[in-house]
Amino acid sequence: MTQPDILKSLLESVSQGHVSPEDALDKLKHLAYEPVGEFAKIDHHRALRTGFPEVIWGPGKTPEQIAQIMEAMRDQASVVMATRIEADVYDRIQAIVRDVTYYSTAKICALKQAPSTELHPGTIGLLSAGTADLPVAEEAAITAELCGFRVQRLWDVGVAGIHRLLSNVHVLAEADVLIVVAGMEGALPSVVAGLANCPVIAVPTSVGYGASFNGLSALLTMLNSCATGIGVVNIDNGFGAAMLAGQILRTATRLKLLECP
Repeated sequence: MTQPDILKSLLESVSQGHVSPEDALDKLKHLAYEPVGEFAKIDHHRALRTGFPEVIWGPGKTPEQIAQIMEAMRDQASVVMATRIEADVYDRIQAIVRDVTYYSTAKICALKQAPSTELHPGTIGLLSAGTADLPVAEEAAITAELCGFRVQRLWDVGVAGIHRLLSNVHVLAEADVLIVVAGMEGALPSVVAGLANCPVIAVPTSVGYGASFNGLSALLTMLNSCATGIGVVNIDNGFGAAMLAGQILRTATRLKLLECP
């Protein structure tokens, strides 16, 4: 059950006399945010404000803390997920939260929620320059899919073999927003933006030799692109790219609904 559903159900229970106003008030205290132990406060209203629930950042938290946060979010959020989870950390989380799923390439773990019957409109096209970029690309792909978006993947189509991209231009044509992940010199988003008629979100990765400066070279290339319609997120930030793509599609849907008589 999502946050709006919970609030609506609570108000209906009060109106029907099943829940007293005092009990409802007590429940409402934890709808805005809920303390978890002495180490976290879950922002349950984030989905109401932004359209997406809070997501757990894994590094810096113990497996036990992550497990407790996931359990506290279980009945409140449409998706419960934690990012940047190493395999050994997942094993310890899974010992506590039995129904957690692990996406090893993306390093994401998530609760096995009931599958959404209504996907958000639109398609996110997701491209990676090389196989080494897949962890960041899959972080974006899995994040988008868990949030209910349709994703079309196209891996290993970097500029070193541009024919691989040109033979798959239909992916660009079918997408409503594109996420392009690249390391090394980071040229792929510029090429894609010159071929696509939709927004392009560029994700630099820390893949490359010493002079790439752990992704800084790719980041600067993307920021200095002469192609138009490109937005750039931080180095290795596949999660942020997926969230931005989701907001673009949700905004487009809202505007389309406003146009309807």
